[in-house]
Amino acid sequence: MANRVEALEKSLASLRGDLSGLRAQSEKLATSVNDVKSAPRESAPSVDLSAINERIAQVERAARAQASETAQAGAKPADDVPLRRVVAASVLDVSVRQGEPYVAALAAAKSLAENADALKPLDGFAVTGVPSAASLSRELLTLVPKLSPAQENATGGSGIVDRLQAGAAKLVRIERNDGVGNDRGAVVARVTAAALRNDFAEARRELKTLAPADRAAAQGWLDKTDARDAALAASRQFASEAMAALAKPGQ
Repeated sequence: MANRVEALEKSLASLRGDLSGLRAQSEKLATSVNDVKSAPRESAPSVDLSAINERIAQVERAARAQASETAQAGAKPADDVPLRRVVAASVLDVSVRQGEPYVAALAAAKSLAENADALKPLDGFAVTGVPSAASLSRELLTLVPKLSPAQENATGGSGIVDRLQAGAAKLVRIERNDGVGNDRGAVVARVTAAALRNDFAEARRELKTLAPADRAAAQGWLDKTDARDAALAASRQFASEAMAALAKPGQ
């Protein structure tokens, strides 16, 4: 026990010596710090940041300009010409097919069409509307009497040969009026039958088999049917192209 107490006293003395040394070092360090604080400081050289500041300013100005342009572009209405063209084409096509007048619809379509000349076939029926198959058939029936072969006048001769010739001509004409054959009477009979069932396309085909002189009375009617086909085709083509343009990417 005495030995242990002696060892502890030695350790305590050593610790006291170490503590005194630490105090001396601490006081010395404090003195050094105070000296540093009291010493005059040399000013650090200033760094020239003007170029960097100017570059930052340029970037900020460019960003503000871009933001302004984006805002203005967003405020503008989107280019809806393809969509308006589809609407105009649809309205026009419906009016054309229903036989209604379409002056305003045609004007709107032409203002939006990429090629307004393609709609010229529609000009002729804009005020009256495109005629229907039934109306064309009724009109043709009024022309049938002008297409029929002229009745042969009774011969002035009183001889038996003249009377037999006149009778034979009538017989031939009656037999050919049943629609069989390619003579004028047979063709007119088939034209009449087609018109009665509102098949103006068949009536037109039969009429075109006649010689130009024989169908002269119905030539205006034939021209009208061709114009009708052209108008319907132009309206249908315009509607198809408008829809195709709307379906393209970016439209």
